[in-house]
Amino acid sequence: MNVITRTARIVTGLLFIFSGFVKGIDPLGTAFKFSDYFKAFNLAFLDDLSLPLSLILCLMEFITGMMLLSGSFVRTASWIAALMMALFTPLTLVLALFNPVSDCGCFGDAIHMTNWQTFFKNIALTLVVIVVFIRRHDRAGLLPPKPAFASTAASAIIFLLFMWYNLAYLPVIDFRPYRVGTSLPEAMSVPPDAPADEYDIRFIYEKDGIQKEFTLNDYPANDTTWKFIDQKSVLITRGYVPPIHDFRLVTGDGVDMTENITRSSENVLLLVARRLEESDREGLLQGYDLCLTFQEKGMGFYIVTASTHETAGEIAPGFNLLFADEITLKTVIRSDPGFVLLQDGTVMAKWSMRNLPDKSQFEGDLNALAIRSLARKKNTMTVITSVLIVSLIIALFARFRLTEISTT
Repeated sequence: MNVITRTARIVTGLLFIFSGFVKGIDPLGTAFKFSDYFKAFNLAFLDDLSLPLSLILCLMEFITGMMLLSGSFVRTASWIAALMMALFTPLTLVLALFNPVSDCGCFGDAIHMTNWQTFFKNIALTLVVIVVFIRRHDRAGLLPPKPAFASTAASAIIFLLFMWYNLAYLPVIDFRPYRVGTSLPEAMSVPPDAPADEYDIRFIYEKDGIQKEFTLNDYPANDTTWKFIDQKSVLITRGYVPPIHDFRLVTGDGVDMTENITRSSENVLLLVARRLEESDREGLLQGYDLCLTFQEKGMGFYIVTASTHETAGEIAPGFNLLFADEITLKTVIRSDPGFVLLQDGTVMAKWSMRNLPDKSQFEGDLNALAIRSLARKKNTMTVITSVLIVSLIIALFARFRLTEISTT
């Protein structure tokens, strides 16, 4: 029975750690998902709680997983896991039945699942959690109180710092389609041989007061005794959808500038501010100052926003303004404002307002600047990955070491 208990705790722990970690990479994305839930269930007045709830959820999942994995405060962790599954499993059933939100966001943007897939995943996980909960009093492999507290506190502090870094300096791993290195024209194109949407098309005709449905193969094209009433189509199979299908930049006059921007051979810097009237003022001033550098070099600089033309003109007069959908801008970059460097339509670099290089660095080779930024990000990912792996190894070593001691 101890083998089953330990296996259930390890499996549950690893799944909770993974779920918390991938959401913690992008806590703002999880906050956006909370906002989607609130709108779907007519709870928009709770929108201000989206980010705090996101941080709490990510932290709870990660710490619960670490406690189960290391053997610290297992009874508490078992209760938390059981309560979370008792809440989220019925919720995912509601999502599967009524589909108010297309993707639950259980694994952030790292893994996308349909609502039914998420529900069945939760059913399987619930069965494992039940074993963990029933065996919560089993003391096999449990850490003593002081090491348990130290382990839990260290995990919490490290993970909080991890989430803060991702909020302040952009996610260390970008799972979205606008990641650095992406060619926007390629990501927006549809291959010639790509499958198209398939529809079941029906025609409704009426004769002698009786309506009847026909298909394309048997509708009465040459029979004038039938009167056409209506047509309906039902999507059977979704065809190919390019990774980027909603990126459109227009001027205040409605002129589509998307192709001009994404196919420009010159460097183009986009200052992305979802709502200029709500974006960080200091970050905007940084962008305005940087714009002068680009103008002096004759390079492209655009402010992209979802604000109205009138509002944008008042807040950023004299600048090149482009307008886009707010959801698209949230996907392009999480920082508000944020900065995206393009060349030949390829995303060369992305910066938040907190790690934007000094404007003097933009006077040199921008490709070299982008390479340096990418190298720093890779170094940061290496450090974070190493810390996580070491933490997991220590947790597993503690568990199996205590198990050996308890059996001797």
